[in-house]
Amino acid sequence: MLKKIVLLLLIISFSTSLNAAAFSNQQIQRGAFGDDVIELQARLQYLSYYHGKIDGKFGYGTYWALRNFQEQYGLPVDGIAGKTTKDRLVNNTDFDKEFVHKHINAGNRFTYYGGVPLDQQVQNGGGTNSSTSMQLPANYSEQDLQILANAVYGESRGEPYEGQVAVAAVILNRLESPEFPDSVSEIIFQPGAFTAVADGQIWLTPNVRAKQAVLDAINGWDPSENALYYFNPVTATSKWIWSRPQIKQIGEHIFCY
Repeated sequence: MLKKIVLLLLIISFSTSLNAAAFSNQQIQRGAFGDDVIELQARLQYLSYYHGKIDGKFGYGTYWALRNFQEQYGLPVDGIAGKTTKDRLVNNTDFDKEFVHKHINAGNRFTYYGGVPLDQQVQNGGGTNSSTSMQLPANYSEQDLQILANAVYGESRGEPYEGQVAVAAVILNRLESPEFPDSVSEIIFQPGAFTAVADGQIWLTPNVRAKQAVLDAINGWDPSENALYYFNPVTATSKWIWSRPQIKQIGEHIFCY
């Protein structure tokens, strides 16, 4: 009996030490970089919260993925990976450090989604680090990225960056809603949906800022707080749009459900 108790304590101790050693003791937050961030991104991607490039740079994509994880797991939502958040991640994911670091060092394009065989998540020789191909989830095409950037630029190029991300997020929120078409292009070109389509500004060449706003929205940042619509209160004449429940205003746009 004593041997069993000792063995059980050893197993618990060993398991605890593995979990504790998974991350360093530092608190991980936006602006951080290095191995802890690599592990954070990999574990968040394992659970399908993070869809960007695993590169060890804690940017907005990682920040919003972490917040979404914290919200879903009943943790304080602050976008900071402290001890409690890290422990919860460790307990709900696997992290193959050798695999992840091997492909980062080799410059390969790879993902780390749980439940997908690792050999199916690697594209050898993809070391060009293209921001579009590296950060887009598998269910978005390059054409989706392009037309999203066109829409963001045409609709909100004079808005603060947060407002541009919010416009992109509204389109993505519609993609998840049964009330709207089920493809990016169909949503954008739905009759009467966007002013930029009606006046032709959808075909203006988007700048880097608009493209980055799309990537941040795809990676989980939603400043609109799940809005499905937005409008300019100065120019809006539709009684219907004014009747929608309002969430917040960013720049010149009011976002609503």
